[in-house]
Amino acid sequence: MIEVKGLFKSFDDFPVLDGLDLHVKKGAVYGLVGPNGAGKSTLIRHLAGIYRQDRGEVLIDGRPVYDDPTVKTRVAYIPDEIFFFNQATVQDMMKFYRDLYLSFSEERFARLAPAFDLDPKRLMRKLSKGQQKQAAFWLLMSICPDVVLLDEPVDGLDPVMRRQIWSLLLQDVAERGTTVLVSSHNLRELEDVCDHVGILHKGKLLLERSLSELQDNIVKIQLAYPEERELPEGLELLHRSDSGRVLQLILRGSAEELNKRLAATNPLFLDVVPLSLEEIFIYELGGVDHEVKDILF
Repeated sequence: MIEVKGLFKSFDDFPVLDGLDLHVKKGAVYGLVGPNGAGKSTLIRHLAGIYRQDRGEVLIDGRPVYDDPTVKTRVAYIPDEIFFFNQATVQDMMKFYRDLYLSFSEERFARLAPAFDLDPKRLMRKLSKGQQKQAAFWLLMSICPDVVLLDEPVDGLDPVMRRQIWSLLLQDVAERGTTVLVSSHNLRELEDVCDHVGILHKGKLLLERSLSELQDNIVKIQLAYPEERELPEGLELLHRSDSGRVLQLILRGSAEELNKRLAATNPLFLDVVPLSLEEIFIYELGGVDHEVKDILF
């Protein structure tokens, strides 16, 4: 559905995207994660057809996004900061998008109204930041797009509204095969909704995998021995911490195989703990170099 090949983009001779490749299947919910300045927003603006790449290809269903207006009409995008006409009401913005997108459904706009509980006659600029985000999702879902691009989408929303919006989006994924690409620093939330994850760092994609494959590939193991003992050779150790006789290891590999190898060393106890997406993100980016540092004053 979405394919990015060798994407390069620079601003003032500073490379922001450096030969990036990315693949998103139709009907996937793809979480794009990375540290600040990794290039996430720049990538999304290419997918939305806002930026033209310096080199490389940005394709949706095999067609170039920037040069093909018909592709752009299949894509809906919510940026971190909501943009609207200064004197526009929600109703005015509805009419604007209705005229812009042939797929816009006034019937769906009316049916979705109870989910957002906003007065469509209110000026957008008079709404709170959270209400503006709600209005943006209301309009986006009424467009009935094939591709949804979200950049820090639910910042400023209360927990109930966050759940409401994700429920509606995932319903579209299930019923219409909508493809969703979402960038967020809320990794716990992405873990609940995404089926694929890409980790972006310094303009390159470090990896992209299904969430289940990613979680199966890195594990946390806690174990203790009656006395100091060497670990088996050949382990791909990402991080180790010692607390007395208790070792905590972050290892790359399958939980089943690592459990079997370490159990053969006869520890006093052995516990395999699945990592959260946040922990995986930290260790894929380099382990302790990206952990919180203690600063002494």
